[in-house]
Amino acid sequence: MEIKGGKCVVFSAPSGAGKTTIVHRLIEKIPSLSFSISACSREARPNEKNGVDYYFLSIDEFKSKIKNNEFIEWEEVYLNNFYGTLSYEIEKIWNENQNVIFDVDVVGGINLKKYFGKKALSIFVKPPSIKILEERLRARKTESEEKIKIRIQKATDEMRRAKEFDYILENNDLNLAVKEIQEVVLKFLASK
Repeated sequence: MEIKGGKCVVFSAPSGAGKTTIVHRLIEKIPSLSFSISACSREARPNEKNGVDYYFLSIDEFKSKIKNNEFIEWEEVYLNNFYGTLSYEIEKIWNENQNVIFDVDVVGGINLKKYFGKKALSIFVKPPSIKILEERLRARKTESEEKIKIRIQKATDEMRRAKEFDYILENNDLNLAVKEIQEVVLKFLASK
């Protein structure tokens, strides 16, 4: 199966559904996938590195890039908490004859699918339930009680948008979910 660059695989999910873990596993298994590093205006978490996990920008820097049309898509996910996809990041990956894999929020995923059309496969990672999602968020121990409640409310709204994606992947068992979606992604990348 021959795979060339120039396509996009877009993963979206409510926070805590497991999309980031699935994306990292796929990058290990499919050499033609390169991770698109998103930009954001939030503070880095203790385990995150600038230019690896995200491009961490100040709110002013982010707004300047919006003004200069440097984003393919961007969104204010939470108040003064911006996330976006820099166009030069995608150009860089495609120039290396690679395919882009995105790990973005739900609105970002819908916007990327609209932007790239048939060049993109959009995947919604669905948690088994909101209750399990809440347990996963609490187990992270990275958010305040208030932030967890905000994320759960947002997740409830995001779950309603799953049908706007090309594929819905239920993440009950991580290894099975990765195996299932790897087949789907490989088939998409090999298609004309």
